[in-house]
Amino acid sequence: MTSCLAVAPRPIAIAASLLVACAPAFAQSATEAELARKLDQLAAELAAVKAQLVQLQQQRAAPPAPAPAPAAPVAAAPTPAQPATVLSSYGEINYNRPTSASQNAQADLRRFVLGLQHRFDAKTKVVAEVEVEHSVSSADDAGEVAIEQAYVEHQVAPQWAVRGGLFLVPMGLLNESHEPTAYYGVERNFVETAIIPSTWREGGVQAIGSFDNGLTLQAGVSTGFDLTKWDAASTEGTESPLGAIHQELALAKARDLSVFGALNWRGIPGLQLGGSLFTGGATHGQSPASARVTLWDAHARWTPGRWDLAALYSRGTISNTAALNAALVGNPTLIPKSFDGAYLQAAYKLWTREDYALSPFVRWERFNTAKSFADLGPGLTPAAAPSERVITLGANFQLAQGIVIKADVQRFRENKDANRFDLGLGWSF
Repeated sequence: MTSCLAVAPRPIAIAASLLVACAPAFAQSATEAELARKLDQLAAELAAVKAQLVQLQQQRAAPPAPAPAPAAPVAAAPTPAQPATVLSSYGEINYNRPTSASQNAQADLRRFVLGLQHRFDAKTKVVAEVEVEHSVSSADDAGEVAIEQAYVEHQVAPQWAVRGGLFLVPMGLLNESHEPTAYYGVERNFVETAIIPSTWREGGVQAIGSFDNGLTLQAGVSTGFDLTKWDAASTEGTESPLGAIHQELALAKARDLSVFGALNWRGIPGLQLGGSLFTGGATHGQSPASARVTLWDAHARWTPGRWDLAALYSRGTISNTAALNAALVGNPTLIPKSFDGAYLQAAYKLWTREDYALSPFVRWERFNTAKSFADLGPGLTPAAAPSERVITLGANFQLAQGIVIKADVQRFRENKDANRFDLGLGWSF
């Protein structure tokens, strides 16, 4: 007993030091959500071990009871983990120059985000992020201030946590990991902005399971889309059908709720395989016709050695659009029946020195925001839009841990006027 008590504090101190040292890195971004949950589990286990040690030390130090039959010693109350508050941030400044219309070149502080995480105990934390887009937000400016995340998470078992509030929907490779240091290229890829809206968030509750075999399961109930917001007179729906009707928990219509699920497997180091599904009603009893929005994706990422390879396919459908579009005929943008997109991407860490790293990459994308329309009758049914194909060639240069400089060129097959050169500066901590 004596030797155990003498030795036990040292590994606990070392583990606690590692925990404190690693926590800010784990809290940087949604890229490390799974590692953060494992850190929560480690914190809970450390707190339990500390409590047991305190109890053993008090029992050892207690004087012998005078009575022949001493009463049982009172167990020491577990010592809760100390509350911790962590500040995080990410942002990006981008420059876009169309190759055939240099007069339209534009520089923009695309977004600036401040995040806050506060841990109430070893099992419970709150996470919140505030985002400002385009530098200035006012009645006369295009900027926007938005709450990107605001949720409480509680660890209910070693493998399970429950999250409630406003959170990012677990879909694709980008939506939960969208910081500029987490993806290649100055701008986010088109498939995960036009087909899977970025950054897509909903209000609700979800369960998160992380297992030793590398499997992560997320499932929940949340708010969904609002088709009554569709503006057939604008082009917003052609840019992103779901981006035009998402609600962001701002006085969100919630008669029709949605369900979602995501499965990711990381059982082999460097490999991620996953898929997700989101579906729910989207008219909320405010339209003569009801409709359901369904979106799913399948994705893979593999990082063997210096390579970083990724692939993703996503498809969305909206039901009963013939009835919804009957009242919109004559407008330029009717509601599509289906839309989809896919990309392949390869990056290679060509050069490293200390914290510097240069990673060239190439990405091929195909996406279509109006792949098909429901039949409205001869002369009324819109023609399907052609699929756009984009090649992006560029490089990410890591200036320091958490700071990246980017450059790329993009070539479009259909809309050649969109060809451009991009520069970007981003950070995340």
